[in-house]
Amino acid sequence: MARIPFDLAETLAAVVDEGTLDAAAARLHVTPSAVSQRVKALEQQLGQVLLVRSKPARLTDAGAAVVRLSRQAALLEHDTLAQLGAGTDSARATVSLAVNADSLATWFLSPLAALGERHPVVFDLHRDDQDFTAGLLTSGTVMAAVTSQAAPVAGCRVDALGLMRYEAVATPAFVSRWLGGGATAEALAVAPVIDFDRRDELQTRWLRAQGVDASLPPRHRVPASNDFAAATRLGLGWALLPALQSADALASGELVTLGGAAVDVPLYWQQWNLHSTLLDAVAGAVVAEGRRVLGAVSRR
Repeated sequence: MARIPFDLAETLAAVVDEGTLDAAAARLHVTPSAVSQRVKALEQQLGQVLLVRSKPARLTDAGAAVVRLSRQAALLEHDTLAQLGAGTDSARATVSLAVNADSLATWFLSPLAALGERHPVVFDLHRDDQDFTAGLLTSGTVMAAVTSQAAPVAGCRVDALGLMRYEAVATPAFVSRWLGGGATAEALAVAPVIDFDRRDELQTRWLRAQGVDASLPPRHRVPASNDFAAATRLGLGWALLPALQSADALASGELVTLGGAAVDVPLYWQQWNLHSTLLDAVAGAVVAEGRRVLGAVSRR
């Protein structure tokens, strides 16, 4: 039966994390040739191609399975050393997590900061749209994710967090200039709109609900959550902002709502279905804070 040497699997994970063989070699304090030989040896042992040697390097499906095993083994090793009292603060575990930009900008960092006070851990955060973060679980890139996907990824468990509620907002000056007669389909067809990036469908969904051809309005793209909100407050265009971000500006009159139904995005926490003291602690803190903040929206 084929075996997977963990030192070789860790080398493969380092290549993917760092993006190139040279960068992985620097991290592992070996030569790039040694990294290449280790990956080749692992591929020969398993009889499968594990790594596409592009820039950045990327995993095959078989490689993703090996990297996932490597990360799980490292996590269990950390838990075991801690249980034996053999761990040290200098030997911090790395926990890789995926999160959508709006959660990262509003509620997600607080529980991580609290965990960092109690556990020797560093967090490797991957930001992506909530519709795509589950893919990072599948690839083995992350151990857990905030996602809009309710169905569990293979080998993962799911906890509901609550709703991220978005409302269409703009500055009073923007409304006066572009939507003075109301947020009609005709006015919305020409009023500038702000998208997060090309995969951001929230504004498109809201426009279609108002009977607007979503291909018509001019679109700005601002791919950072806080900058996206700032661009809206500066009057660059209208946008759907999370209630968590817009509440103060709406209360002060800096922003006004355009009307129309709010867009609710259910969020879930998915993590490896692996018993780990550290990962369970992360899950407990994140799920509790998510339900406290997002669950309030669900109950309205």
